[in-house]
Amino acid sequence: MIVRQFLQWVRTAPAGERAEATSALARAYLFSDLPEEERDAVAGVLVMLADDVSPLVRAALAEALGASEEAPATVVHMLAHDRPDIAAVVLARSPLFIDAELVDFVATGGDVVQTAIAGRLPVPCAVAAAVAEVAGAEACLVMIENSRAEIAPLSFARLVERFGHLGAIREALLARPDLPVESRQALIARLSATLASFVSGRDWMDGNHARMVAREACEKATVVLAATAGEGGAGSLVRHLRRSGQLTAGLILRALLSGNIALFEEALAELSGLPLRRVRLLIHDKTGVGFRAIFSRAELPASTFAAFRFALEAWREGPDLDGAWRLQRRMVERVLTACGQTDIGEVAPLLALLRRFAAEAAREEALIACEKLEQTVVAELMRVRLAA
Repeated sequence: MIVRQFLQWVRTAPAGERAEATSALARAYLFSDLPEEERDAVAGVLVMLADDVSPLVRAALAEALGASEEAPATVVHMLAHDRPDIAAVVLARSPLFIDAELVDFVATGGDVVQTAIAGRLPVPCAVAAAVAEVAGAEACLVMIENSRAEIAPLSFARLVERFGHLGAIREALLARPDLPVESRQALIARLSATLASFVSGRDWMDGNHARMVAREACEKATVVLAATAGEGGAGSLVRHLRRSGQLTAGLILRALLSGNIALFEEALAELSGLPLRRVRLLIHDKTGVGFRAIFSRAELPASTFAAFRFALEAWREGPDLDGAWRLQRRMVERVLTACGQTDIGEVAPLLALLRRFAAEAAREEALIACEKLEQTVVAELMRVRLAA
């Protein structure tokens, strides 16, 4: 009886009133204890309303049914194929869609639909992969900021590849605790290249000089990243560095001179193709024969062998620095002095690199000393104030 009266009324009612009545009818379907026959009749009316000429009615229906598991599946799917602002309401909230359907909507929908799906709680791995592959920057940013989005390592890599140049997305990615270490390094490399281009474009620095400074800054950040990557992180980072052409002798030497032996070992294992355990045995052979063999197999530049050998000796004699992130001044100066006693014509580029390392190490050591002195002064001032 109620359904028959509603159908008679709805034919002539204004759109605004139809929208209010539609919302009430949808809530009655979801929350009222209707007899089965009347419930089926109401479901039929809701299907009809999903085709109403007025978007106000369809939007009201989407708002009322969007988040419910009890909503009629036919109505929800009709609304999902409606205009973007209406479809987004159900696509953002409805639990009735399976992953394959959401992937199709990401592939065929526009920015509004993609953004709605990217904000779902949760976003399954397959759906996240689709967003990372084809969605626009806004939808990808929404997904990255969604803590319930299950983003796989390959999807992170794709996001970095597509949008790593955008500051907002770069910051959002770096804020995610599950961002793989290789993707973090890729973002660092993208930022370094962007800054080098900006500086040289403004004529603040020669292009070659800007690229060199950016590259060394990237290498420094990479060593820091390796030091904080945790167990197993160095291996995946090294594989990424090799694939991207960043696993250079300079970076490996920086890692060793920083005392980051884990990154150094992983790099030699990757370049030589030998198991990590065997590489460790060869490196720690104090006769030097094992290291010469692994160095040759890794095909590192012959002109850098002396620097690596002296650095390894300095590391063996020094404190346990494994995982350290900054250049150790004592090690750098010892290697620089030893290399300086060889033929300058063969090692000139190496000496130039070591001198830059020495300057960087001295600068960082001075900054750390100043910070400690400042903390001491502040503590002393606080003590005096409290005593007064």
